[in-house]
Amino acid sequence: MADLVNETLEAVAKNATEKPKASTEGMLIAYSSLVIMAMLPIFFGAFRSVKFLKKQKDSGEKAETMSEKDALMFPLIASGALLGLYIFFKVFSKEYINLLVTLYFFGLGVLALAHILSPIVSKFLPTEYEAYHHVVYTKGSSEDKKEEIINFPFSNADLIALGLSGLIGGVYLWNKHWIVNNIFALAFALNGVEFLHLNNIIIGCTLLGGLFIYDIFWVFATDVMVTVAKSFEAPIKLVFPQDLLENWLHANNFAMLGLGDVVIPGIFIALLLRFDYSLKRNHTLYFCSSFIAYFLGLVLTIFIMSYFKHAQPALLYLVPACIGVPGLIALVKGDMGTLIAYKDHPEEEGAVDSSTEGVKKDN
Repeated sequence: MADLVNETLEAVAKNATEKPKASTEGMLIAYSSLVIMAMLPIFFGAFRSVKFLKKQKDSGEKAETMSEKDALMFPLIASGALLGLYIFFKVFSKEYINLLVTLYFFGLGVLALAHILSPIVSKFLPTEYEAYHHVVYTKGSSEDKKEEIINFPFSNADLIALGLSGLIGGVYLWNKHWIVNNIFALAFALNGVEFLHLNNIIIGCTLLGGLFIYDIFWVFATDVMVTVAKSFEAPIKLVFPQDLLENWLHANNFAMLGLGDVVIPGIFIALLLRFDYSLKRNHTLYFCSSFIAYFLGLVLTIFIMSYFKHAQPALLYLVPACIGVPGLIALVKGDMGTLIAYKDHPEEEGAVDSSTEGVKKDN
């Protein structure tokens, strides 16, 4: 009798802790939603990156781009950070770590979302309520020796957007709902694709190639990547419930996609869009081809993951697709030399103006 009671209790406990098996319809909805959410910040972020580049050049602002050395070191630095988080989760209570992480990403998420919302708010703000402010802080006693420490312009639209973002951030602090997580994650991804610029195609290929190896190693050779992804409660991943049809907003059986699988290919695709604009051909062939290649690579990742029932390193499929397809097109069209020579910010001396070179090649 005692054995029967123990077996019953163990079965109840097992059923309570294990997630229910996802239905085919639920998985289809979840993974389709992840694909859509992954593609949106890449598409809009790429076009925003073009505007940001033009703004930089018009203002004479010094560009901050990744060097080839940075691209080579990035996978090593990312590996160290990933392994450090894994050790922390193994040694310390993840509740305390996630508390610190939550507060940190709350601040970042509010600022990232406010940056996106501000232009939208300004369109609906009545003209009489528009006002611009400027905070300037200088150091030094005389006019000649004054050093500018802070120079921060902002508008009423910025303040309203910051307030709205703060309310959304409050909801995130309260219950970390998956919808709010995705709002912040999409804001991070969009800002990342817009502001993180690869100066040329060689640096982009170096970065993607290094992370290609990084992703394969940490997913297939160890349990580090999967453990950290499941334990790290922060909006650095897109999630969507596979049991949405059964549990609606209270669903908890999530499919997930790391933001690295969105932002890293995204900044490469954005570089190709800027290259398209430099060619002045009235089409965006390289951007469209790489964007479609990303979509197909992501679908292939999900298919293989579902078929083998094992987590997959998405960059294993995304990197060859995003590099290979536009590279093949450049080879066929005779643009390979122009593509390799292109730079967002060419050096002042001895640099080739890639946009002029592209036009000459057309003629």
